[in-house]
Amino acid sequence: MTGPLLVIDAATYRGTAALVDGTHVIAETDAQMRGVTEERLMPAVAALLQGARVPVTQLAGVVCGDGPGSFTSLRIAASIAKGIVTAGGQPLMAVSSLLLVVAGDTAAARPGRYLAMLDAMRGEWFAARTSVSDRGVPALDGDVEIVDATTVARILRDEGRVSIGPGQRIDVAPHARGVAQLVASNGALRPVDPATWEPSYGRLAEAQARWEKSHGRPLVA
Repeated sequence: MTGPLLVIDAATYRGTAALVDGTHVIAETDAQMRGVTEERLMPAVAALLQGARVPVTQLAGVVCGDGPGSFTSLRIAASIAKGIVTAGGQPLMAVSSLLLVVAGDTAAARPGRYLAMLDAMRGEWFAARTSVSDRGVPALDGDVEIVDATTVARILRDEGRVSIGPGQRIDVAPHARGVAQLVASNGALRPVDPATWEPSYGRLAEAQARWEKSHGRPLVA
């Protein structure tokens, strides 16, 4: 099937979506995910498709941010993505939301080595070593970790990396449009089974973590 990819990411409290055709971003949008009285990401996705005059049936596939990040936001994005491909029969692919931190703003992330970071709460961050090649292609250099401030400082100092993410030295958030920068990156987009795939939340939702703690149970991601 030919046509653009629909990309959705909601690792933070701001969900994003984009239509990507190869390395070209056709259209993009965003939606607030917290502090609102109704779910806004699905209407934003519908408006994106309508505005670009791209019917769902013409999509080549759907790419969804894999996290880690906000539990509820990730579940909403995943539900939208899985619903579309289940109805339309397109393939579903997953992409690291930490990689979309680096890929989502090419002006910010020039060739070099980075530590992509997203807030994990409890004074910690989800982090992944990443790099951008001389050709401008972002890639993961390692697995996702949960790190504290001391560990972040050590990685940045010892490895000569630059922190990138919301509130970091390079202050950018993950964005769905970053998939346009990843088409040349082997393994960045992973085919997944919509019947069984779930985002990588990184750890328990805060509500569940509080419940586990109040009942004297260990916190297990």
